[in-house]
Amino acid sequence: MYLTGLTLENYRNYRSLKLSLKPGLNVLTGENAQGKTNLLEAVYYLSCLNSARAKTDSELILWEEPFARLKAVVEKNDMEKELDVLINPPKRKEMKVNGVKKSKSADFCTNLSVVSFSVNDLLLLRGVPDDRRSWLDMAISQIYPAYPDRVSKYNKIRIQKNNHLKDIKGNINADTSLLEVFNSQLAVSGSNIIFLRLKFLKELQKIAMEKHIQIAQHEILTTVYNSTVAGDIDFSSDNELTVEQIAKQFEQKLSERKLEEIIRAQALVGPHRDDVSFFINGVEAKKFASQGQQRTVVLSLKLAELELIKEKIDDTPVLLLDDVLAELDNIRQNYLLNAIGTNTQTIITSVDTLHFDEEYLKDVEIFKIAEGNVVT
Repeated sequence: MYLTGLTLENYRNYRSLKLSLKPGLNVLTGENAQGKTNLLEAVYYLSCLNSARAKTDSELILWEEPFARLKAVVEKNDMEKELDVLINPPKRKEMKVNGVKKSKSADFCTNLSVVSFSVNDLLLLRGVPDDRRSWLDMAISQIYPAYPDRVSKYNKIRIQKNNHLKDIKGNINADTSLLEVFNSQLAVSGSNIIFLRLKFLKELQKIAMEKHIQIAQHEILTTVYNSTVAGDIDFSSDNELTVEQIAKQFEQKLSERKLEEIIRAQALVGPHRDDVSFFINGVEAKKFASQGQQRTVVLSLKLAELELIKEKIDDTPVLLLDDVLAELDNIRQNYLLNAIGTNTQTIITSVDTLHFDEEYLKDVEIFKIAEGNVVT
């Protein structure tokens, strides 16, 4: 799949933009703070109705404007699809595919798949657990469009539980019947999230190990899911936990930590507290790997993510690379560019084209971005 066109109105610093893209490599150049990243964010938003940079949709609207509109034309399986999203708070966003309204985000998010790789991703290992959970959830949503709704449902229940815990904070003799209802709902909802995370990570690790060893020949990359429900889970065994097994462990752990949750007035068990750890030859990369080793891990994960999504949806996602080439050495730059291949539509942002070999820039579409406009 690939985008043939992108139209933005009142989006971030773009008052009005119409951009035609080619199936292969598209390079967006320009100084910092001109709107290159905003453009990639718009493409990503059209794929999953989410942004890694904005907490609310209203942040995406041009200052003092009442709405923002994003449109794209996607070529997929020899068919053309027109995607249209209107962000108009306080109303719910309006989503259309080929002019037909979609009431469920899952019905909209099956039309464009993307993999995003930014400078922030290079800090994935050193960041906080929430960074790794966000990366994991956004990657999974590209394969399972209903996944974000599951996470949203879980978080709504969790927030209700937290509010109730604040009401009874420290009262160990309080009536906990309502708390039990919330816990039961969280065990059902949360076990599905954990199951999909484990399934995704197991499949991802297999591909990432192969990618990683191609760059660092004697270094084996492995992954561990740090679960507050089931403990640390590696993927060396073929025995997989079922949703029912996870739910049972979830309920047990909630029972064990019930008093602690009442005293601390917060939900302490569930996927919102989980993390992911990465190891090189059995040594935790976050603590002991060099900067170069950590970047190799992230690069391997991102290329594995691209390949896994391609395998699952039987199509090639659009790849978004936001200023990452400047942060990689020549070995990793060349590996990344060579690994992409000609069949992947790629949109790259860069201050200039100095990081590209002249040979690589043949048949490349180059756009200059300045103050929210494409200039020649």
